[in-house]
Amino acid sequence: MEEEFQDWYDNEHFPERAGAEGFLTARRFTCVDGFPRFLALYDLEDAGVLQRASYRAIAGARYSAWTQRIMPRMWGAYRADGPQRYPGGALLGAKGHAARLVLWRFAAAPETAEMTIIEGLRANYENKPQTAQVRLFKTQQQHGIDFIGLVELHVPYDPPPDAVAAFKDAGRYIDLVNTYVTYQRRAPGAFPLERS
Repeated sequence: MEEEFQDWYDNEHFPERAGAEGFLTARRFTCVDGFPRFLALYDLEDAGVLQRASYRAIAGARYSAWTQRIMPRMWGAYRADGPQRYPGGALLGAKGHAARLVLWRFAAAPETAEMTIIEGLRANYENKPQTAQVRLFKTQQQHGIDFIGLVELHVPYDPPPDAVAAFKDAGRYIDLVNTYVTYQRRAPGAFPLERS
């Protein structure tokens, strides 16, 4: 169903959310290293945006027939919403174009790990020419608190092998480190396979 999934996401799901009141940024990404394969990020004015009538008109019980067809067939989905804990109010793309986005997830971490995670992200990425910006979000999940680090990079960059050491004890909560590029859909056959 991938073609239909992309049609639905490109023509209905994503535009509905990108155009909803209180959505400040909206961007899709494709994973080049890791899983899940696709990522959509939205910056909102505040948490109340998801309770507004404009959002409720396109969500939950108001899903379209197309959405009701696609959603049960999706697997590996992870949804997170929560406040930006670092630096506080930065928007996606605020520091220029990013060729890569690295997502770090710290699952079921204690609240006390927050500062250590921030310090680890900063030590690995901040004040380096390849880094556009570093952000950290806190989200409440069924299993507890997840911290989501989003690192926007101007160029591809892998931190050194000892990068996890910068997170000290909080490193044991890392369960996902994925690299993404901005999503671009191309027409079938736009890049024909080489013939041997």
